[in-house]
Amino acid sequence: MTHFEALRGASIAFDLDGTLVDTAPDLVRALNESIARFGLDPVPVDDVRAMVGRGARALIVRAFDRAGAVLEPDMAESALAHFLMTYGADIAAHSRPFDGVEAALDVLAASGARLSVCTNKPSALARQLMEALDLTGRFERITGPEDAPARKPDPSHLLAAAGEGDTGRFIALVGDSEPDALAAQGAGVACLLFSRGYSEKPVSTLGADRLFDHFDDLPAMLAELAAGRRSV
Repeated sequence: MTHFEALRGASIAFDLDGTLVDTAPDLVRALNESIARFGLDPVPVDDVRAMVGRGARALIVRAFDRAGAVLEPDMAESALAHFLMTYGADIAAHSRPFDGVEAALDVLAASGARLSVCTNKPSALARQLMEALDLTGRFERITGPEDAPARKPDPSHLLAAAGEGDTGRFIALVGDSEPDALAAQGAGVACLLFSRGYSEKPVSTLGADRLFDHFDDLPAMLAELAAGRRSV
């Protein structure tokens, strides 16, 4: 691990679902409880894992399409309301941080980096999940779509999460999917993508500065990028 001093004062924003936390099991649990009311069979988690980032409504539509069932507007609203109630009632029943997340955050914090969350998950649910997993205190701010001018892939969401400060500081977004890559590219900052997340497209096609498949590798990658940008 080299050049960690380059991370002092850096702003590192993290996506939440599929990056920091494997939330798919609880999202699909809530989905299956919601669609069971309409006689649909449960959906296996792997069938919709890549769809998680598109939100609850997209999961419900996908479940009905998969079953060849017609989803009327009133049914969609009923299913969505039940989904949100069920999910929020036990938000971290099966959700856990990915392996190595806490250790990587500790290294980054010890190096003087400023950490934040930049998520399209509704802000109240994001904060509830972070609190349930005892992650809240590791971050300066949790920025959901209601806390920014627009949601990812709009770069304003990322810049809101990164916070105010010296415009010369190193900024990076750590995510897992296309909205993260596009937000980072639009803001002109570094992008690192987790290859085991919830991307609908192969992460290798999204133009990230670095790809990683375990959080043990993340601090050194960030430090290398930070050192390289500051030496230009």
